[in-house]
Formats: sequence, C-alpha cells, structure tokens
Amino acid sequence: MGIFLGGPIYKTFLSGKDYSTETTQCIHSTVARLLETTTTVDRPGMLLGKVQSGKTRTFLGILALAFDNGFDWAVVLTKGTIALTEQTLERLHREFRALVETDQVQIFDIMHLPGNLTRYELSQKLIIVCKKEDDNIRRLDDALFNQYPQLGKARCLIIDDEADFASIGFSRTKDEGVKINKIAGQIDDLRRRLSRTSFLQVTATPYSLYLQPDGSDADKGGPAFMPTRPAFTELVPVHPQYIGGEYYFEQSLEENSLASHLHCEVPLSELRILKKQDGRSFKISDALVSKAVDALRFALITFVVGGCMRRVQDEKDGKFPKKFSFIVHTERSREAHSWQEQIVRAIVQQLQEARTNNEVLLGDLVRRSYDDLAESVRLVDCYLPNYEETFAAVSSHLETIMITKVNSENDIKQLLDESGQLRLRTPLNIFIGGQILDRGLTIANLIGFYYGRTTNRFQQDTVLQHSRMYGTRPIEDLSVTRFHTASGIYNVMETIHEFDEALRKAFEAGGHNSGVVFLRKDDANRIVPCSPNKILLSSTTTLRPGKRLLPIGFQTAHKTDVTPRLTKIERILVDYKNDIEAGRPFLMEVDVAKAIIDLVGETLEFEEEGSGWDVSAFKSAMDYLSRSISVQERKGKLWCIVKRDRNINRMRQAGRVQNAPDTKQEQAMVSSLDDETPVLMLLSQEGKEGQGWRDCPFWWPVLQVPRRTKTTIFASEMVDAD
Repeated sequence: MGIFLGGPIYKTFLSGKDYSTETTQCIHSTVARLLETTTTVDRPGMLLGKVQSGKTRTFLGILALAFDNGFDWAVVLTKGTIALTEQTLERLHREFRALVETDQVQIFDIMHLPGNLTRYELSQKLIIVCKKEDDNIRRLDDALFNQYPQLGKARCLIIDDEADFASIGFSRTKDEGVKINKIAGQIDDLRRRLSRTSFLQVTATPYSLYLQPDGSDADKGGPAFMPTRPAFTELVPVHPQYIGGEYYFEQSLEENSLASHLHCEVPLSELRILKKQDGRSFKISDALVSKAVDALRFALITFVVGGCMRRVQDEKDGKFPKKFSFIVHTERSREAHSWQEQIVRAIVQQLQEARTNNEVLLGDLVRRSYDDLAESVRLVDCYLPNYEETFAAVSSHLETIMITKVNSENDIKQLLDESGQLRLRTPLNIFIGGQILDRGLTIANLIGFYYGRTTNRFQQDTVLQHSRMYGTRPIEDLSVTRFHTASGIYNVMETIHEFDEALRKAFEAGGHNSGVVFLRKDDANRIVPCSPNKILLSSTTTLRPGKRLLPIGFQTAHKTDVTPRLTKIERILVDYKNDIEAGRPFLMEVDVAKAIIDLVGETLEFEEEGSGWDVSAFKSAMDYLSRSISVQERKGKLWCIVKRDRNINRMRQAGRVQNAPDTKQEQAMVSSLDDETPVLMLLSQEGKEGQGWRDCPFWWPVLQVPRRTKTTIFASEMVDAD
C-alpha cells in the first residue's frame, strides 16, 4: 500500500525542520507498514532506536504523516512521571505549533481533557498524552468509551513511548508465578476494546518486549496476558556523531584511541562512603585531601578542567563558550543524595578557598587532571590550551560551579528548559540524583559521569537507560569526557552493550528469532538451546566473532594460596613444552584447558562481590566453541598460545584498569590461525609489587572467539517456567 506524502499536515510539520533523508525514509516506511500490516494487541509495530538517538523526533514525524494517511487521532503513552509527561506535551506543542494555530491539530493532557469538546474540535486531528499511570489510563478509558465514544470507533494510532517501561511487564512471585503488572493489564484491556487501532511501540531497550514469557507462563488465576512481540521493526537512523556503547565498550579497547582514555576507576570502598555519612571513614573537612574520596574529587576537578579547556577553545575560535554538565548517580535514596551533595559542595568550597590560601595544592590537583585530559585532547585536531591558560581559566570559573540535587519530580519540573532538557544555568553544572536522572531526560553537553549504581542483578534496560552519557557528541567534547565507575560495574555495562548489539543485529536480520543462538547450561553440565524469552538478562555472556573474553579488574590472591596452583598448572603444561619453548600455537583438549582455567580462577581476587570473573561462563564458552568446529580432528580442542615473563602494570594512566594483556604480536598470531577454532592465550605475568600487584606471579587468560562464530547468547541462569 502506498502512502500519501503531499498532505497538509506532514508538509506543514516538516516546514523549517532539518530532517535527514534517512530519518524521513524511516518515517515513510513506518507509516507504510502501519497501513499494510495488521498490528494487533499482541503484534504491534516497533520503532527501535538507541538511547538518546532521536526516537522522539522520529515518532513525531510518523504522527504527522499518519494523520495525512487516514488516522483520525492518536494517543501518546509516556513514562509515569509528571515532569516527562509535561516535557512530551511541551515538545508536541512546539513541534505542531503551526498546525494547532490553524485548527488542524488539537493536543491535550488526558487529565485536563475538556468535557465539552465541540463537533468542530472533534473533527480536527487529536493528540492525547496519557501518562502510564492508573488514574490516567482510567481517565482515557472513560473518555474513549463514555464521554466521546466516536473516538473509540475512529481510526487511532497508539504510540507507546518507552514501551518497555510499565506498559509491558511481568513480575514473578513465589506463589503465583508470572503475573502481569497492573498498568500493563490496563493498557492491554484498552487496546483490545479499540476496533480501528494501530500500535507503535518506541524504545531503545526492547528486551521486555521481545523476550517475554509465553502465554502459557502467564498468571493462570487472573486475566490472560498476551505477550507483545512486534509485527515489524523499524530502526531509527543513527546520527554520524552519535556516541553509544560501541564507543564506550569497543573502541575503548583500542590502544591509544580517544575512547581508551574514557574510563576512570572508582574503588568500591568509595561508593560505600557515598551511601551515608560515617565520620570514622571520612571527615568532610578533609574533602580536598582525603584518599577516601579521591576518585570523586578527581572526577569533579577533571570536569572543571575539561569544561574550562573547552571554553578556552571556543573563545579562541570566536564562539560563545558552551556550558557543560556533570552527573553523580550512585544511589536511589534521598539520604544518600543529601550526603553526596554535602561532599561535592565541600570539595568545591575547599577548591575556592585553596585559590587564595593554598595555590600549591590547587595547582597539584589541576595539574593531575590537566595531564590526563591533555593526553586525549592531543588525539583531536583542535587547540590544546597550555597548563597556564587552563589554570587561569579554572581559577576564574570556580565561582561559576552550580551544584543541584535532583531527587523528585518537582525538582525536574523546575529545572527543565523550554526544550525539555535540564537547564544549564552556569558554565559548569553538577547534578546529583538517582532514578529521576534516567530515561527520557536529556542532559546537554555532558562531559563527566560518576556512576555507581550497584545491585546483585543488573537489569538490562534499566542500566542502558541510566546511560545519559550516550547521544550526539562533538569530538571536541569527547576529548575531555570521562566516565567514572567501578571496574565491576563497567564490566557489567560492557556485557549489557554486547547483548544489546547482538539482539539489535538479530532484529536487523529479521526479528527476534533470527541471527542469534540462545544457549543455556543445565545442572547436568550440558549446553543446550533455549528460548530467548527464558533467559535472565543479568546472567548472560555474549559470544561474537572476534571478541576477547578475559578477567579484568582483579588482584592476585596471596602468594601462599597462588603458588601451589601455579605448580599444578606447570605440571599440565609440561606435555606441551616443545611448542611453548618454540613460541608456536598448539592444540589442547578443551577439558585440559578447563582444568587450567579452574586453577587460574583460584588465584585471582575481585573486590566487588558478584562482579568478578565468571569462570563457569568462560569454561562453557570454550566448551561450546570447541565442540562447534566442523573439522573433526580439531573438534573438542582449541588453539593455545603460552607466553611468559610479562611485566604489565595493574592500572593504566589516571587509574584506569588494565584490560589488554595480549600484545599485537599475539593478535597477529591469532589472525594467522583458522577462523573456526577458539584460541586460549595464557600469559604469565610476574606480578611485581611496583606494578600494583602482590609481588606474586600469575596467569592471565584471554579467550579469542573465532571469526566464523555465529553470535551467541549464553545464559547461566534461566527464568523458571514452572
């Protein structure tokens, strides 16, 4: 079915707007598919974008074009917060202003829908914004089926923004199994009763939509739950300057890349200090010198220095200097936010005082951040302010730092500007908060993010939506951008990114049943296929062609515990002595490799409980990859490369965790091997105390996934279907 592109609403809507060719093509394709595809209650359309990639801008264009192609009205379901509902309303009024002023479109909040709409008003195209909240949805139901029943019979487009949030969901209880959430039930009921409706769900995190319990797993004692799996998926085009997980977790592994300077380590002990006040571990009067908050202090000063360097660059280029932002997001509780605000204010105040009474200390602090940032700025084709220029700018900007605690909807409502973004009132803006600083909220010019949300089970979509540092970013800003978090959290976020990319490629290949192998390991130690909707997202390992699996962020155990394990490993390696001494790869039985990995796992310690190296998943990956080889003589084996006498530092520059023990020589050796056999690199490190270790040798294993591997999601834990 063709679509009509010359209608008055779409033409007026596009006037003065700079939509790219790719975005307009996405708009046209989505509307065409809505017209030609039956999108039922359990088979809606899907508009899939990345976090902060322009999804809202795209679905507004879809709305306008849909109105010219037979749709009479639309409802936009928003996340259940007042601030973001108002943000959506403001955006709609701004984007459709010309159409509202000429009586072609009317826009209403469902909670303020007039009770006396005239026939003239009802003849216009209506957009109703409804928060995903109990009272709002009841009010929408009443309006459609009692107050204005003609709307219930007219052709409607439901746009479910942040579709994975509240609108579709289930929870598990000990006694009742899978139970549909209340809001999800209300929306499902509403959608079933509308006879001429198309459904478009908009999200960057589609996991709860694609990976849901089957109908048979639903609450058997209540209303039937119809899993929502998309009838089609359209991908929102990504801007060339978009920065997301690929930059943070893939490009960051490339030596000397701009992204390699991004991550700065935060000790778990510091995150504990930021939870609540405890004078025994940290005195706020020592905020500028205490080791207890060194990472936070470094993060804040690096933000100030980076912002000042960028403002100097703007002035040199004859531009009005930009304002910059920084986020502290580690806890949900208001008590923690208040304590963090005290610490941040103390650091800033003591910096201001040091400007006049301890310039040496201020200089040392600024110099540390400047040296770190200069390393990355040199990689970009732009002016690098010298230290003296930067120090002068920092001194003059210390009084301009604004610190804002944001932990309620009222806070957000007061802080949003006319475009729905957090208002940057001064050159340097620091925001402290929790959950309220997540999905749907855009924070401009973000160059510093101190993140520390820890949990036993990281939820895939929630963590991605916390990633406010994603979005369109100029390279000059990236050169001074830093992401401060604990290595364990960083590793979890890397895993989530890999899972996200694997599923996204599967959707591109034709849907959630294409392109990805889903596996689980059962109690009998077998790897078996599984349904994607059964996996627990918090316990996955993603295998992609060319990926490296390795432990990161560890310390060695004590020598008395390590030495006997090293002896056992050497006994195993004796059988391969000639190949090892010759420096050549050799084939090893996977069961032998697994025995070595078990011993290596006993020699490494991880500070953060639940965030260490998943030895079981590592061994399962070796098992699966080695048994998937087509050549019989290599089946059940893997290539092994052993290198000795390495002297790697535990930490990289600016406290970043070392994540690349293998050299270009090893990578070249791997590339020379066949493309379907996994490679295990065993790299013997001396572990000297001067390099940050415990003066104890250890083995650092790296598993290289073959180039011909089909993308695979391995789940060590499953949703109980009983």
